[in-house]
Amino acid sequence: MHEAPTQVRPDYAGASVAGLVPALLGRGEASWLPGCVAGARVTVLLVLDGFGWRAVDAARARLPELGRLEGGPITTVVPSTTAAALTSIASGMTPARHGLVGYRMLLGGQVLDVLRWKVPEGKAPDPAAVTLVDSAFCGRNVPTVVRAEFARTGFTESHMRGVRFVGWRTTATLVTHVARLVDAGDAFVYAYYDGVDKVAHEYGITDGFFSAETVAADRLVGDLLDALPGDAVLVITADHGQVQFDAWVTMEPVAAFVRAYAGDARLRYLYARPGAEGDLLKAAADAYGEVAWVFGRDQLVDEGWLGLEPPAGDVLTRIGDVALAAKGNVAFADPTHPHETRLRAGHGSLSPDEMLVPLLAGRGRRP
Repeated sequence: MHEAPTQVRPDYAGASVAGLVPALLGRGEASWLPGCVAGARVTVLLVLDGFGWRAVDAARARLPELGRLEGGPITTVVPSTTAAALTSIASGMTPARHGLVGYRMLLGGQVLDVLRWKVPEGKAPDPAAVTLVDSAFCGRNVPTVVRAEFARTGFTESHMRGVRFVGWRTTATLVTHVARLVDAGDAFVYAYYDGVDKVAHEYGITDGFFSAETVAADRLVGDLLDALPGDAVLVITADHGQVQFDAWVTMEPVAAFVRAYAGDARLRYLYARPGAEGDLLKAAADAYGEVAWVFGRDQLVDEGWLGLEPPAGDVLTRIGDVALAAKGNVAFADPTHPHETRLRAGHGSLSPDEMLVPLLAGRGRRP
């Protein structure tokens, strides 16, 4: 007898990535933070892109640095994907509020690729006109240690407004930048590493490449702990976890009712042709009910999956009329975005592997 797939609801009122920065900066309820955070003079927040809680917990024997830290799982946001979750981490806002509701979303009649900040034709929109984020990190002038090539992208400008960019080119320079910022007096530093996510997408998570990359990420954590003084706390989280893809499911059964596709492989947005919203929802439920949780837009919003508050501004129209949240190990192939089917693993849906992320912390070890 097969076990029913499990949904994980984002804990927007409590322990989720959307509340993490406000809690660390004293702007939100903080009782759910690891105990070693309290009293620290300096906080360094390291986001390990794609390193979900289940992957961390299952590999503790190979991850001595992460394994000895204090803490446990919290939830990410829906969709459980980089564009939405990193924006929620930086802004303290849910996707319904900040407006970046997926890796790709329909905006002004075109599908915006949020991470690359591109549309199929013409110039991409001004990032300031798309996101509803006024400033990141509760308005604090926080240094953000990210890959150097990310510093001036449209996505970065959309969700990291008002920060100081510090570009790193190797993990050694990431560690050195963080240590120097702390020694110079910065009380809060944000750092971001994307290696785990990149390896998962390219090689999958059942291959030795993924295991090797998680060990490398664990060494990065250890290097940061060695570089930080004892009155600094290193806080670790992620934007989402990963699911291995066993099969790609086509959109042929619903294509007659669809005017545009967006979202992610694991949470596919379908935008209906005019007047076909009801037909699209029924066709999607009939075709994909066994392999997906099928949501109409109103249900997705009313049940609070993207936030406890109604979507702001024109955000509602960015969400698909229908959303397919994948169960099991399937992904949904967008016929207008075929290169996506090269991915071996991904995220976006509601499973524990995708939705649970670590919240771990430890004090620095430098004398």
